[in-house]
Amino acid sequence: MPTRRAFLAGTAAALAVSKPNIGRGADKSVIKFVPQGDLAVVDPIWTTATVTRNHAFLAYDTLFGQDESYMAQPQMAEGALAEADGKSWTIRLRDGLKFHDGSPVLAKDCVASLNRWGKRDSFGQTLMALTDELAATDDRTLRFRLKRPFPLLPDALAKMTASVPVIMPERLALTDAATQVTEVMGSGPFRLVAAERQSGSRTVYEKFAGYVPRGDGRPGRTAGPKIVNVERVEWHTLPDPATAAAALQSGEIDWVEQPLPDILPLLSRNPKLEVAVKETTGAIAIMRMNHLHPPFDNPAIRRAMLLAIDQAEFMEAVGGPDKALWRTGVGVFPPGTPMANDAGMEVLNGPRDVGRVKQALAAAGYNGEKVVLLGVTDLANLKAECEVAGEMLKRIGMNVDYQVMDWGTVVTRRAKKEPPAQGGWNCFFTGWNGIDILDPVGHISLRGNGAAAWPGWPTAPKIEALRDAWMEARDLATKQKLAAEIQRQVFEDVPYAPLGQYFQPTAFSRKLDGVLASFPTFWNVRRV
Repeated sequence: MPTRRAFLAGTAAALAVSKPNIGRGADKSVIKFVPQGDLAVVDPIWTTATVTRNHAFLAYDTLFGQDESYMAQPQMAEGALAEADGKSWTIRLRDGLKFHDGSPVLAKDCVASLNRWGKRDSFGQTLMALTDELAATDDRTLRFRLKRPFPLLPDALAKMTASVPVIMPERLALTDAATQVTEVMGSGPFRLVAAERQSGSRTVYEKFAGYVPRGDGRPGRTAGPKIVNVERVEWHTLPDPATAAAALQSGEIDWVEQPLPDILPLLSRNPKLEVAVKETTGAIAIMRMNHLHPPFDNPAIRRAMLLAIDQAEFMEAVGGPDKALWRTGVGVFPPGTPMANDAGMEVLNGPRDVGRVKQALAAAGYNGEKVVLLGVTDLANLKAECEVAGEMLKRIGMNVDYQVMDWGTVVTRRAKKEPPAQGGWNCFFTGWNGIDILDPVGHISLRGNGAAAWPGWPTAPKIEALRDAWMEARDLATKQKLAAEIQRQVFEDVPYAPLGQYFQPTAFSRKLDGVLASFPTFWNVRRV
Protein backbone atom coordinates (compact mmCIF):
# COMPACT_ATOMS: atom_id res chain seq x y z
CA MET A 1 0.00 0.00 0.00
CA PRO A 2 1.46 3.43 -0.89
CA THR A 3 0.32 4.83 2.44
CA ARG A 4 3.36 4.22 4.63
CA ARG A 5 5.79 7.08 4.91
CA ALA A 6 8.33 6.32 2.23
CA PHE A 7 9.97 9.62 3.04
CA LEU A 8 10.93 8.20 6.46
CA ALA A 9 12.50 5.02 5.16
CA GLY A 10 15.92 6.24 6.21
CA THR A 11 14.93 7.53 9.64
CA ALA A 12 16.92 5.06 11.71
CA ALA A 13 20.07 5.74 9.75
CA ALA A 14 19.47 9.47 9.85
CA LEU A 15 19.30 9.37 13.64
CA ALA A 16 22.81 8.07 13.75
CA VAL A 17 24.22 10.90 11.68
CA SER A 18 22.03 13.91 12.50
CA LYS A 19 24.04 16.63 14.20
CA PRO A 20 21.74 19.29 15.55
CA ASN A 21 23.47 22.46 16.66
CA ILE A 22 21.14 24.15 19.12
CA GLY A 23 23.32 24.45 22.19
CA ARG A 24 23.28 22.18 25.16
CA GLY A 25 20.18 22.15 27.33
CA ALA A 26 21.96 22.27 30.68
CA ASP A 27 20.54 25.60 31.86
CA LYS A 28 17.75 24.83 34.33
CA SER A 29 16.16 28.21 33.61
CA VAL A 30 15.41 27.29 29.97
CA ILE A 31 13.08 24.77 28.31
CA LYS A 32 13.92 23.95 24.69
CA PHE A 33 10.95 22.63 22.74
CA VAL A 34 10.31 21.41 19.19
CA PRO A 35 6.75 22.40 18.16
CA GLN A 36 4.67 20.55 15.59
CA GLY A 37 5.45 23.25 13.04
CA ASP A 38 6.67 26.79 12.58
CA LEU A 39 4.70 29.60 14.21
CA ALA A 40 3.76 31.32 10.96
CA VAL A 41 0.81 33.29 12.41
CA VAL A 42 0.83 34.84 15.89
CA ASP A 43 -2.80 36.02 15.97
CA PRO A 44 -4.91 33.30 17.67
CA ILE A 45 -8.17 34.93 16.55
CA TRP A 46 -7.26 35.09 12.86
CA THR A 47 -6.21 31.45 12.47
CA THR A 48 -7.31 28.06 13.80
CA ALA A 49 -3.77 26.62 13.52
CA THR A 50 -3.00 24.48 16.58
CA VAL A 51 0.56 25.78 16.83
CA THR A 52 -0.87 29.30 17.19
CA ARG A 53 -3.28 28.09 19.88
CA ASN A 54 -0.31 26.68 21.81
CA HIS A 55 1.54 29.99 21.43
CA ALA A 56 -1.55 31.87 22.60
CA PHE A 57 -1.52 30.27 26.03
CA LEU A 58 2.05 31.36 26.68
CA ALA A 59 1.60 34.98 25.68
CA TYR A 60 -2.07 35.60 26.46
CA ASP A 61 -4.65 34.78 29.09
CA THR A 62 -8.40 34.19 29.02
CA LEU A 63 -11.24 35.22 31.31
CA PHE A 64 -11.98 31.58 32.12
CA GLY A 65 -9.93 28.39 31.83
CA GLN A 66 -10.84 24.71 31.59
CA ASP A 67 -9.82 22.25 34.28
CA GLU A 68 -8.97 18.56 33.87
CA SER A 69 -12.67 17.65 33.60
CA TYR A 70 -13.24 20.35 30.94
CA MET A 71 -15.23 22.50 33.36
CA ALA A 72 -14.99 26.29 33.06
CA GLN A 73 -13.17 27.97 35.95
CA PRO A 74 -12.43 31.70 36.48
CA GLN A 75 -8.94 32.63 35.26
CA MET A 76 -8.51 36.36 34.57
CA ALA A 77 -11.99 36.73 36.00
CA GLU A 78 -12.40 37.06 39.74
CA GLY A 79 -15.81 35.53 39.24
CA ALA A 80 -19.08 35.81 37.33
CA LEU A 81 -22.65 36.50 38.40
CA ALA A 82 -25.70 35.43 36.37
CA GLU A 83 -28.87 37.46 37.01
CA ALA A 84 -32.23 38.20 35.38
CA ASP A 85 -32.96 34.50 34.90
CA GLY A 86 -29.65 34.01 33.12
CA LYS A 87 -30.07 36.92 30.69
CA SER A 88 -27.46 39.12 32.40
CA TRP A 89 -23.88 38.10 33.21
CA THR A 90 -21.49 40.31 35.16
CA ILE A 91 -17.78 39.43 35.11
CA ARG A 92 -15.32 41.06 37.50
CA LEU A 93 -11.59 41.05 36.65
CA ARG A 94 -8.95 39.97 39.16
CA ASP A 95 -6.88 42.73 40.69
CA GLY A 96 -3.35 43.30 39.38
CA LEU A 97 -3.75 42.08 35.78
CA LYS A 98 -1.17 43.67 33.47
CA PHE A 99 -0.23 43.53 29.83
CA HIS A 100 3.41 42.87 28.95
CA ASP A 101 4.06 46.60 28.47
CA GLY A 102 3.02 47.21 32.09
CA SER A 103 -0.35 48.78 31.33
CA PRO A 104 -3.36 47.49 33.30
CA VAL A 105 -5.86 45.10 31.76
CA LEU A 106 -9.17 46.93 31.68
CA ALA A 107 -12.71 45.80 31.04
CA LYS A 108 -12.78 47.78 27.79
CA ASP A 109 -9.86 45.63 26.53
CA CYS A 110 -11.93 42.53 27.26
CA VAL A 111 -14.98 43.92 25.48
CA ALA A 112 -13.01 44.76 22.33
CA SER A 113 -11.19 41.41 22.39
CA LEU A 114 -14.39 39.37 22.77
CA ASN A 115 -16.16 41.35 20.06
CA ARG A 116 -13.33 40.58 17.63
CA TRP A 117 -13.23 36.91 18.65
CA GLY A 118 -17.01 36.69 18.24
CA LYS A 119 -16.70 37.54 14.56
CA ARG A 120 -14.30 34.64 13.83
CA ASP A 121 -15.02 31.75 16.16
CA SER A 122 -17.96 29.35 15.93
CA PHE A 123 -18.72 29.42 19.66
CA GLY A 124 -18.12 33.17 19.73
CA GLN A 125 -20.48 33.77 16.82
CA THR A 126 -23.17 31.87 18.71
CA LEU A 127 -22.66 33.85 21.90
CA MET A 128 -22.58 37.22 20.14
CA ALA A 129 -25.73 36.43 18.15
CA LEU A 130 -27.50 36.04 21.50
CA THR A 131 -25.97 39.20 22.97
CA ASP A 132 -27.93 42.46 23.00
CA GLU A 133 -25.08 44.35 24.63
CA LEU A 134 -21.55 43.72 25.87
CA ALA A 135 -20.17 46.71 27.73
CA ALA A 136 -17.60 47.75 30.33
CA THR A 137 -19.42 49.20 33.33
CA ASP A 138 -16.15 50.21 35.04
CA ASP A 139 -12.44 49.46 34.64
CA ARG A 140 -12.75 45.98 36.17
CA THR A 141 -16.31 44.97 35.25
CA LEU A 142 -17.93 43.87 31.99
CA ARG A 143 -21.54 42.87 31.49
CA PHE A 144 -23.38 40.76 28.92
CA ARG A 145 -27.07 41.47 28.32
CA LEU A 146 -28.52 38.50 26.45
CA LYS A 147 -31.62 38.00 24.33
CA ARG A 148 -32.26 34.74 26.19
CA PRO A 149 -30.45 32.63 28.79
CA PHE A 150 -27.21 31.04 27.59
CA PRO A 151 -25.77 28.88 30.39
CA LEU A 152 -22.77 27.97 28.20
CA LEU A 153 -21.36 31.53 28.42
CA PRO A 154 -18.49 30.62 30.81
CA ASP A 155 -17.68 27.61 28.60
CA ALA A 156 -17.43 29.87 25.57
CA LEU A 157 -15.03 32.22 27.37
CA ALA A 158 -13.03 29.23 28.66
CA LYS A 159 -12.51 27.85 25.15
CA MET A 160 -9.00 26.38 24.88
CA THR A 161 -9.28 25.09 21.34
CA ALA A 162 -8.77 26.79 18.00
CA SER A 163 -9.59 30.53 17.91
CA VAL A 164 -8.96 31.19 21.58
CA PRO A 165 -10.85 34.12 23.22
CA VAL A 166 -7.63 35.77 24.36
CA ILE A 167 -7.56 39.25 25.83
CA MET A 168 -5.37 41.85 24.12
CA PRO A 169 -5.25 45.66 24.45
CA GLU A 170 -8.20 47.53 22.99
CA ARG A 171 -5.96 49.29 20.44
CA LEU A 172 -5.09 45.88 18.92
CA ALA A 173 -8.46 44.24 19.46
CA LEU A 174 -10.14 46.95 17.38
CA THR A 175 -8.30 45.54 14.34
CA ASP A 176 -10.72 44.14 11.77
CA ALA A 177 -11.32 40.47 12.50
CA ALA A 178 -10.31 39.55 8.94
CA THR A 179 -6.91 41.22 9.35
CA GLN A 180 -4.03 39.61 11.23
CA VAL A 181 -2.68 41.29 14.35
CA THR A 182 1.10 40.96 14.11
CA GLU A 183 2.06 42.60 17.42
CA VAL A 184 1.94 40.17 20.35
CA MET A 185 0.84 42.07 23.46
CA GLY A 186 -0.80 39.79 25.97
CA SER A 187 -1.03 39.41 29.72
CA GLY A 188 -0.05 35.74 29.88
CA PRO A 189 2.64 34.11 32.01
CA PHE A 190 5.26 34.47 29.25
CA ARG A 191 6.23 37.37 26.99
CA LEU A 192 7.17 36.86 23.35
CA VAL A 193 10.69 38.15 22.69
CA ALA A 194 10.06 39.62 19.24
CA ALA A 195 13.72 40.57 18.70
CA GLU A 196 14.79 36.92 18.95
CA ARG A 197 12.11 35.50 16.69
CA GLN A 198 13.51 33.89 13.54
CA SER A 199 10.81 32.90 11.08
CA GLY A 200 11.02 29.22 10.27
CA SER A 201 13.48 28.34 13.01
CA ARG A 202 13.04 29.92 16.45
CA THR A 203 10.50 31.59 18.75
CA VAL A 204 11.51 32.72 22.24
CA TYR A 205 9.40 33.51 25.29
CA GLU A 206 10.53 34.98 28.61
CA LYS A 207 8.89 34.77 32.01
CA PHE A 208 6.65 37.81 32.52
CA ALA A 209 7.64 39.22 35.90
CA GLY A 210 4.37 41.15 36.14
CA TYR A 211 2.15 38.08 35.86
CA VAL A 212 0.06 37.36 38.96
CA PRO A 213 -1.18 33.74 39.06
CA ARG A 214 -4.51 32.85 40.60
CA GLY A 215 -4.25 32.25 44.30
CA ASP A 216 -6.76 29.41 44.37
CA GLY A 217 -7.55 26.19 42.55
CA ARG A 218 -5.23 23.50 41.26
CA PRO A 219 -3.28 23.47 38.00
CA GLY A 220 -5.08 21.59 35.24
CA ARG A 221 -5.15 22.28 31.52
CA THR A 222 -5.75 26.06 31.31
CA ALA A 223 -7.28 26.53 34.78
CA GLY A 224 -5.82 27.16 38.21
CA PRO A 225 -2.55 28.85 39.21
CA LYS A 226 -0.09 29.26 36.34
CA ILE A 227 3.24 29.20 38.17
CA VAL A 228 6.27 29.90 35.96
CA ASN A 229 9.40 28.07 37.14
CA VAL A 230 11.77 28.89 34.26
CA GLU A 231 13.10 32.11 32.77
CA ARG A 232 12.81 31.19 29.09
CA VAL A 233 11.00 28.84 26.75
CA GLU A 234 12.59 28.42 23.32
CA TRP A 235 10.74 26.87 20.39
CA HIS A 236 13.11 25.41 17.79
CA THR A 237 11.69 24.38 14.41
CA LEU A 238 14.08 21.68 13.21
CA PRO A 239 14.45 20.52 9.61
CA ASP A 240 13.18 16.96 10.03
CA PRO A 241 11.92 14.43 12.63
CA ALA A 242 15.26 12.60 12.76
CA THR A 243 17.10 15.78 13.73
CA ALA A 244 14.52 16.52 16.42
CA ALA A 245 14.79 13.01 17.85
CA ALA A 246 18.57 13.14 17.83
CA ALA A 247 18.51 16.50 19.63
CA LEU A 248 16.15 15.10 22.25
CA GLN A 249 18.36 12.07 22.87
CA SER A 250 21.51 14.15 23.12
CA GLY A 251 19.93 16.57 25.60
CA GLU A 252 20.10 19.58 23.29
CA ILE A 253 16.30 19.63 23.25
CA ASP A 254 14.05 18.97 26.25
CA TRP A 255 10.75 18.24 24.56
CA VAL A 256 9.49 17.18 21.10
CA GLU A 257 5.79 17.78 20.68
CA GLN A 258 5.04 15.27 17.94
CA PRO A 259 7.69 12.58 17.32
CA LEU A 260 6.71 10.30 14.46
CA PRO A 261 5.50 6.74 15.08
CA ASP A 262 8.57 5.36 13.30
CA ILE A 263 10.79 6.98 15.92
CA LEU A 264 8.72 6.21 19.04
CA PRO A 265 10.19 2.73 19.75
CA LEU A 266 13.70 4.17 19.78
CA LEU A 267 12.72 7.05 22.08
CA SER A 268 10.76 4.75 24.39
CA ARG A 269 13.86 2.62 25.02
CA ASN A 270 15.80 5.62 26.29
CA PRO A 271 15.58 5.68 30.13
CA LYS A 272 16.20 9.44 30.14
CA LEU A 273 13.02 10.14 28.18
CA GLU A 274 9.30 9.84 28.79
CA VAL A 275 6.97 9.06 25.88
CA ALA A 276 3.28 9.52 26.67
CA VAL A 277 -0.09 10.45 25.20
CA LYS A 278 -0.96 13.59 27.12
CA GLU A 279 -4.01 14.59 25.07
CA THR A 280 -6.29 11.56 25.49
CA THR A 281 -9.09 12.74 23.18
CA GLY A 282 -6.72 12.16 20.27
CA ALA A 283 -6.88 13.95 16.95
CA ILE A 284 -9.42 13.65 14.15
CA ALA A 285 -8.04 13.94 10.62
CA ILE A 286 -10.28 15.64 8.06
CA MET A 287 -10.57 16.49 4.38
CA ARG A 288 -11.86 20.03 3.87
CA MET A 289 -13.38 20.91 0.49
CA ASN A 290 -14.02 24.38 -0.94
CA HIS A 291 -17.78 24.83 -1.43
CA LEU A 292 -17.40 28.03 -3.45
CA HIS A 293 -15.82 26.60 -6.61
CA PRO A 294 -16.09 23.53 -8.86
CA PRO A 295 -15.92 20.65 -8.47
CA PHE A 296 -16.71 20.58 -4.73
CA ASP A 297 -19.45 23.19 -4.94
CA ASN A 298 -21.50 20.17 -6.08
CA PRO A 299 -22.81 18.23 -3.05
CA ALA A 300 -23.09 15.00 -5.05
CA ILE A 301 -19.36 15.17 -5.82
CA ARG A 302 -18.64 15.80 -2.15
CA ARG A 303 -20.73 12.75 -1.24
CA ALA A 304 -18.71 10.69 -3.71
CA MET A 305 -15.60 11.55 -1.66
CA LEU A 306 -17.15 9.75 1.32
CA LEU A 307 -17.39 6.60 -0.79
CA ALA A 308 -13.74 6.92 -1.82
CA ILE A 309 -12.20 7.41 1.64
CA ASP A 310 -10.57 4.41 3.29
CA GLN A 311 -9.98 5.58 6.86
CA ALA A 312 -7.54 2.72 7.55
CA GLU A 313 -5.39 3.84 4.62
CA PHE A 314 -5.16 7.36 6.00
CA MET A 315 -4.64 6.30 9.61
CA GLU A 316 -1.87 3.80 8.88
CA ALA A 317 -0.06 6.53 6.98
CA VAL A 318 -0.42 8.93 9.89
CA GLY A 319 -0.14 6.60 12.89
CA GLY A 320 2.04 3.77 11.63
CA PRO A 321 1.44 0.03 11.96
CA ASP A 322 0.60 0.11 15.69
CA LYS A 323 -3.20 0.02 15.61
CA ALA A 324 -3.32 1.04 19.26
CA LEU A 325 -2.41 4.54 18.07
CA TRP A 326 -5.30 4.97 15.61
CA ARG A 327 -8.94 4.16 15.03
CA THR A 328 -11.34 3.91 12.10
CA GLY A 329 -15.13 4.03 12.05
CA VAL A 330 -14.92 7.68 13.08
CA GLY A 331 -17.76 10.08 12.40
CA VAL A 332 -18.46 13.66 13.40
CA PHE A 333 -17.64 13.38 17.12
CA PRO A 334 -14.67 11.64 18.78
CA PRO A 335 -15.29 7.96 19.62
CA GLY A 336 -16.06 7.34 23.27
CA THR A 337 -17.37 10.84 23.95
CA PRO A 338 -21.04 11.57 24.77
CA MET A 339 -22.09 12.80 21.30
CA ALA A 340 -20.39 10.03 19.29
CA ASN A 341 -22.85 7.86 17.36
CA ASP A 342 -23.17 5.45 14.41
CA ALA A 343 -25.81 7.32 12.41
CA GLY A 344 -25.11 7.10 8.68
CA MET A 345 -21.70 5.50 9.22
CA GLU A 346 -22.29 2.85 6.55
CA VAL A 347 -21.14 5.42 3.98
CA LEU A 348 -17.64 5.32 5.52
CA ASN A 349 -17.58 1.79 6.90
CA GLY A 350 -18.66 -0.18 3.84
CA PRO A 351 -16.30 -1.81 1.31
CA ARG A 352 -14.37 0.62 -0.87
CA ASP A 353 -15.13 0.21 -4.57
CA VAL A 354 -13.26 2.46 -7.05
CA GLY A 355 -15.71 1.61 -9.83
CA ARG A 356 -18.65 2.67 -7.71
CA VAL A 357 -16.96 6.00 -6.90
CA LYS A 358 -16.24 6.67 -10.58
CA GLN A 359 -19.90 5.98 -11.38
CA ALA A 360 -21.00 8.35 -8.62
CA LEU A 361 -18.70 11.08 -9.95
CA ALA A 362 -19.98 10.63 -13.48
CA ALA A 363 -23.60 10.72 -12.31
CA ALA A 364 -22.83 13.91 -10.34
CA GLY A 365 -21.49 15.57 -13.49
CA TYR A 366 -17.76 15.60 -12.79
CA ASN A 367 -16.09 16.44 -16.07
CA GLY A 368 -12.38 16.48 -15.37
CA GLU A 369 -12.24 19.81 -13.53
CA LYS A 370 -8.89 20.45 -11.91
CA VAL A 371 -8.62 19.79 -8.17
CA VAL A 372 -6.02 22.01 -6.49
CA LEU A 373 -4.86 20.03 -3.45
CA LEU A 374 -2.74 21.99 -0.95
CA GLY A 375 0.03 19.58 0.05
CA VAL A 376 2.02 20.08 3.27
CA THR A 377 5.79 19.65 3.44
CA ASP A 378 6.74 20.37 7.05
CA LEU A 379 4.15 18.62 9.26
CA ALA A 380 4.62 14.90 8.79
CA ASN A 381 1.12 13.88 9.87
CA LEU A 382 -0.47 16.26 7.39
CA LYS A 383 2.07 15.37 4.72
CA ALA A 384 1.00 11.74 5.09
CA GLU A 385 -2.69 12.68 4.82
CA CYS A 386 -2.04 14.75 1.70
CA GLU A 387 0.01 12.05 -0.03
CA VAL A 388 -2.67 9.43 0.58
CA ALA A 389 -5.32 11.88 -0.62
CA GLY A 390 -3.42 12.67 -3.82
CA GLU A 391 -3.25 8.97 -4.66
CA MET A 392 -6.92 8.48 -3.75
CA LEU A 393 -8.12 11.32 -5.97
CA LYS A 394 -6.03 10.12 -8.91
CA ARG A 395 -7.29 6.55 -8.39
CA ILE A 396 -10.91 7.64 -8.78
CA GLY A 397 -10.11 9.62 -11.92
CA MET A 398 -9.91 13.20 -10.68
CA ASN A 399 -7.61 15.74 -12.31
CA VAL A 400 -5.26 16.52 -9.41
CA ASP A 401 -3.03 19.59 -9.22
CA TYR A 402 -0.93 18.73 -6.16
CA GLN A 403 0.73 21.94 -4.92
CA VAL A 404 3.19 21.49 -2.04
CA MET A 405 4.04 24.19 0.50
CA ASP A 406 4.78 24.62 4.18
CA TRP A 407 1.89 24.64 6.65
CA GLY A 408 2.16 28.37 7.30
CA THR A 409 1.55 29.01 3.62
CA VAL A 410 -1.43 26.63 3.64
CA VAL A 411 -2.94 28.51 6.60
CA THR A 412 -2.61 31.79 4.70
CA ARG A 413 -3.75 30.47 1.34
CA ARG A 414 -6.78 28.58 2.61
CA ALA A 415 -8.26 31.95 3.67
CA LYS A 416 -8.47 33.00 0.00
CA LYS A 417 -11.93 32.84 -1.54
CA GLU A 418 -10.67 33.46 -5.09
CA PRO A 419 -11.02 30.66 -7.67
CA PRO A 420 -8.18 28.10 -7.68
CA ALA A 421 -6.83 29.51 -10.94
CA GLN A 422 -6.42 32.87 -9.19
CA GLY A 423 -4.53 31.61 -6.15
CA GLY A 424 -7.36 29.81 -4.38
CA TRP A 425 -7.77 26.10 -3.70
CA ASN A 426 -10.12 23.10 -3.84
CA CYS A 427 -9.16 20.98 -0.84
CA PHE A 428 -6.74 20.78 2.06
CA PHE A 429 -6.15 18.26 4.84
CA THR A 430 -5.79 18.91 8.53
CA GLY A 431 -6.89 17.61 11.90
CA TRP A 432 -8.62 18.69 15.08
CA ASN A 433 -7.80 17.73 18.63
CA GLY A 434 -10.68 15.71 20.01
CA ILE A 435 -11.38 18.48 22.50
CA ASP A 436 -12.03 20.82 19.56
CA ILE A 437 -15.05 18.83 18.39
CA LEU A 438 -16.65 17.23 21.45
CA ASP A 439 -20.02 18.83 20.67
CA PRO A 440 -21.73 20.83 17.92
CA VAL A 441 -21.13 24.23 19.56
CA GLY A 442 -17.35 24.37 19.26
CA HIS A 443 -17.09 22.15 16.17
CA ILE A 444 -15.80 24.75 13.68
CA SER A 445 -15.65 22.50 10.61
CA LEU A 446 -19.28 21.48 11.22
CA ARG A 447 -20.68 24.98 10.72
CA GLY A 448 -22.75 25.70 7.63
CA ASN A 449 -23.04 29.46 7.96
CA GLY A 450 -21.68 30.37 4.54
CA ALA A 451 -19.33 33.33 4.29
CA ALA A 452 -18.91 33.42 8.10
CA ALA A 453 -17.83 29.77 8.21
CA TRP A 454 -14.32 28.37 8.49
CA PRO A 455 -12.41 28.23 5.14
CA GLY A 456 -14.40 26.03 2.82
CA TRP A 457 -17.44 28.23 3.52
CA PRO A 458 -20.27 25.66 3.39
CA THR A 459 -23.88 26.77 3.45
CA ALA A 460 -25.88 24.11 5.28
CA PRO A 461 -29.08 25.50 6.87
CA LYS A 462 -30.28 22.10 8.12
CA ILE A 463 -27.03 21.55 10.05
CA GLU A 464 -27.31 25.07 11.48
CA ALA A 465 -30.92 24.46 12.59
CA LEU A 466 -29.99 21.17 14.26
CA ARG A 467 -27.06 22.85 15.98
CA ASP A 468 -29.40 25.53 17.35
CA ALA A 469 -31.78 22.83 18.57
CA TRP A 470 -28.90 21.02 20.28
CA MET A 471 -28.02 24.17 22.22
CA GLU A 472 -31.65 24.55 23.31
CA ALA A 473 -31.92 20.93 24.50
CA ARG A 474 -31.74 20.49 28.25
CA ASP A 475 -31.21 16.75 28.69
CA LEU A 476 -28.49 14.39 27.49
CA ALA A 477 -30.81 12.00 25.65
CA THR A 478 -32.22 14.80 23.49
CA LYS A 479 -28.75 16.16 22.79
CA GLN A 480 -27.54 12.71 21.73
CA LYS A 481 -30.56 12.23 19.44
CA LEU A 482 -29.85 15.59 17.80
CA ALA A 483 -26.14 14.74 17.49
CA ALA A 484 -27.13 11.64 15.48
CA GLU A 485 -29.36 13.76 13.23
CA ILE A 486 -26.49 16.21 12.75
CA GLN A 487 -24.19 13.39 11.68
CA ARG A 488 -26.70 12.10 9.14
CA GLN A 489 -27.04 15.61 7.72
CA VAL A 490 -23.26 16.03 7.59
CA PHE A 491 -23.10 13.00 5.32
CA GLU A 492 -25.64 14.72 3.05
CA ASP A 493 -24.14 18.21 2.96
CA VAL A 494 -20.51 17.12 3.54
CA PRO A 495 -19.00 20.28 5.02
CA TYR A 496 -15.95 18.06 5.51
CA ALA A 497 -15.01 14.37 5.52
CA PRO A 498 -13.65 12.58 8.62
CA LEU A 499 -10.58 10.41 7.98
CA GLY A 500 -10.15 8.66 11.35
CA GLN A 501 -8.74 9.24 14.81
CA TYR A 502 -5.11 8.99 15.91
CA PHE A 503 -3.31 9.46 19.20
CA GLN A 504 -0.15 11.54 19.21
CA PRO A 505 2.43 10.69 21.87
CA THR A 506 4.75 13.45 22.99
CA ALA A 507 8.34 12.88 24.16
CA PHE A 508 10.26 14.84 26.77
CA SER A 509 13.23 14.58 29.08
CA ARG A 510 12.60 13.09 32.51
CA LYS A 511 14.38 16.18 33.81
CA LEU A 512 11.11 18.03 33.14
CA ASP A 513 8.71 17.78 36.06
CA GLY A 514 5.10 18.94 36.11
CA VAL A 515 4.10 18.39 32.45
CA LEU A 516 0.30 18.57 32.54
CA ALA A 517 -2.14 16.20 30.84
CA SER A 518 -2.99 18.62 28.05
CA PHE A 519 -1.62 20.19 24.90
CA PRO A 520 1.87 21.63 25.57
CA THR A 521 1.71 24.18 28.38
CA PHE A 522 4.81 25.49 30.12
CA TRP A 523 3.59 26.86 33.42
CA ASN A 524 4.13 24.60 36.47
CA VAL A 525 6.90 22.79 34.53
CA ARG A 526 10.37 22.86 36.06
CA ARG A 527 13.71 21.31 35.13
CA VAL A 528 15.09 19.11 37.88
